[in-house]
Amino acid sequence: MLTPEEEPEQALDESWMTTYGDMVTLLMCFFVMLAGISDVDVVLFEQVQAGLAKGIGDLDVLKPIEMMTKDLESDIQNLEVGESVALGVDTQGIVMEFASASFYEPGSAVIREEAAPILKRIAGTLRASRYSNFIFKVEGHTDDAPIHTEQYPSNWELSAARASAVVRLLIERDIEKTRLQAIGMADIMPKVPNRDAYGEPIPENQEINRRVTVHIEPRRR
Repeated sequence: MLTPEEEPEQALDESWMTTYGDMVTLLMCFFVMLAGISDVDVVLFEQVQAGLAKGIGDLDVLKPIEMMTKDLESDIQNLEVGESVALGVDTQGIVMEFASASFYEPGSAVIREEAAPILKRIAGTLRASRYSNFIFKVEGHTDDAPIHTEQYPSNWELSAARASAVVRLLIERDIEKTRLQAIGMADIMPKVPNRDAYGEPIPENQEINRRVTVHIEPRRR
């Protein structure tokens, strides 16, 4: 009889891995279905998808939202425009904000000459072939101070013109117009209150509310 030391080592039972792999694959399919039928948090979905792929077999999955965020952060850092351009994410993708004071003269929708290189550098990143599945929704926002000029009868026209100016520049930089939207929001979506409890304007808040926002989202198939 063989002693315990002489008994051959038994092969490890790895049959459980088949069931585990099937379960993880089904979970990934479930999340893909959710993305197709509901308004999901696409940023979170990208992270979950990458995590599941890593769990299946240490697979690498492209994370375009994360990649673009890093590229845009690099642009902003290299251009040293952190006070004029802000970057963040929401449930649908990336959000980039341009402070109106740095990009336009008061009451104007003409992009300042010194601001054009900033937008052109960012456009170079946005038009990269690896980001061809993204769309760009450009929103113009104003404060609540009324404007009434021949060119801009109200803040609606001014905000729409500012958004359109950014869209035109992106088109000039070879981004397809079918991927772009220009939206005038006037003063209906302030980030902070324009006025205090007594109805007096808060100039620093009004400056924050004057902005152009670019929502960068994956195209829905």
